[in-house]
Amino acid sequence: MKVAKLVGDRFKERPADCEIDSHALMLRGGYMRYVANGIYSLYTPLRRITRKIEQIIREEMDAIDGQEVLFPVVLPASLWEESGRYASVGSELLRFKDRNSIPLVFGMTHEEAAVQLVREYGQSYAKYPFMVYQIQTKFRDEARPRGGLIRAREFMMKDGYSFHTSQEDLQQYYYRCLHAYEKIFARTGIPEVISVASDSGMMGGNVSHEFILLTDVGEDSIAVCSECDYRANMEAAESIVQNEASEASKEIALVHTPDIHTIEDLSGFLNIPEEKSCKAVVYQKNSTDEYVVLFIRGDLDANETKLKNYLGEDIRPADITDGCGLNAGFIGPYNLKGDFIVLFDKSLKGSNNLACGGNIPDHHYTGLQLERDCGAIEYHDFAKIKAGGICPKCGKHTISISRGIEVGNIFQLGTKYSQAMNMQYLDKDGSSKYPVMGCYGIGIGRLAASVCEAHHDAYGPIWPMSIAPWQVHLCCIRSDNPEAKKSADELYEKLQSLNVEVIYDDRSVSTGVMFSDADLLGVPVRVIVSPRNMKENCLEITTRDKKISMKVSLDKAVEAITSLVSELTDEACSAK
Repeated sequence: MKVAKLVGDRFKERPADCEIDSHALMLRGGYMRYVANGIYSLYTPLRRITRKIEQIIREEMDAIDGQEVLFPVVLPASLWEESGRYASVGSELLRFKDRNSIPLVFGMTHEEAAVQLVREYGQSYAKYPFMVYQIQTKFRDEARPRGGLIRAREFMMKDGYSFHTSQEDLQQYYYRCLHAYEKIFARTGIPEVISVASDSGMMGGNVSHEFILLTDVGEDSIAVCSECDYRANMEAAESIVQNEASEASKEIALVHTPDIHTIEDLSGFLNIPEEKSCKAVVYQKNSTDEYVVLFIRGDLDANETKLKNYLGEDIRPADITDGCGLNAGFIGPYNLKGDFIVLFDKSLKGSNNLACGGNIPDHHYTGLQLERDCGAIEYHDFAKIKAGGICPKCGKHTISISRGIEVGNIFQLGTKYSQAMNMQYLDKDGSSKYPVMGCYGIGIGRLAASVCEAHHDAYGPIWPMSIAPWQVHLCCIRSDNPEAKKSADELYEKLQSLNVEVIYDDRSVSTGVMFSDADLLGVPVRVIVSPRNMKENCLEITTRDKKISMKVSLDKAVEAITSLVSELTDEACSAK
């Protein structure tokens, strides 16, 4: 490939509205083009990168007995009705009708299609276990696409589905897949990806992990313990609080608190720490508009994912209207009257002398002790874990909160889909049973963007050899010089004959423009042929990461280039 013929422009200016570097660099470098909100076309360099990522994924999935299949992009709504997700999944699922008014969906995930594919095949225990996977275009109607391919609406994804006759067999395979994912991320150039416990969300199941690239631009928050190997997404991380009644309990008393609406204001007004307050966070069920009042310690935040999982349905921040029975800013558990769902976070358990809303305007209670004043209370974990909090594994105050990009996820689904869609097999004893399922996903474009985010400088991406669009970038400076042009042309032909992937720049442009474009393309090995080097009968070989720079005589150039390509390729392979 010659740069002169490469479709797509490269430019110096950072595009507007690009929050993160990888998004800006991929637009500047001619990797992709904006089509619509969260939808992009891929130019040749990025398509070459994603094809290599796909191949690495195929190799690692095949190594754990995966079988590649291909599901339809468009699915009948009836399949999703079988699983119950057609009604339960929100507006992220694109629903439409064909010319015959048949309801259809654009697949955002393919559990239903996987069950439908193997439902008849898997009727005997002798067929198990097995795993099928695909690499397919998906569409998820994200409310807030961001970061280019980091969170797009249309995207390429590898999703796999395994089927087992026991939970034990699923667990064994689940961890085989977890280790295969670690190999995939290492081979694609980001071995620093960590696996964290996560919430299963709409996928269902009790056990799930996300694979996170820690970076400040990530939108996921990760709780990490510095003393042990505990790591979890904040949505799933257990919040542990230790309360002690450190002073004698006081009588509950109503206090006039004019214009005090927030916990911060209340803390200052009463001269108490925020952890000695009880605040109310109010939601409404999407299905019924019923009010859900959650009481939690004043210094903590509510974890909406935990609350949704407990209620088993979606919620939204409440619209507290006149006459609903709630006094915004003054809601408390003592003498709260009304037909509400009232929940208590375990951060309040065992605490005394709390301040809380008085349920009338401009008044709060002090001296609250829930177990004494509100009767029998059931506590649950509804809080977000916070920095400096207690580690759920080792029990130390060593939790820190980091940001990260989710590059993959795996789920133990159990029988959620096989049972809902009536997929059964005959066991050895002749009884009918539902197979146990696992699910395994990796976003292809997101992974490419994440590698770029992890490995770039101010001038462009620094692609690992394993997924780089080309292996060698050949630059002929002063292509109007016959000797330099002849040497560069011959080197280009020789490298191609040896199956080295070469992008060749023989344009009549300035050295600055040529090198700027080379930086944006991020090819690992750069070879520079110039009239000055011709005088010394040599050429220059450098690497994009600046770690290697050398001059090599022309007669040894091919050997030196292929040796360096082989060395960098071996490094990528050794990541397995």
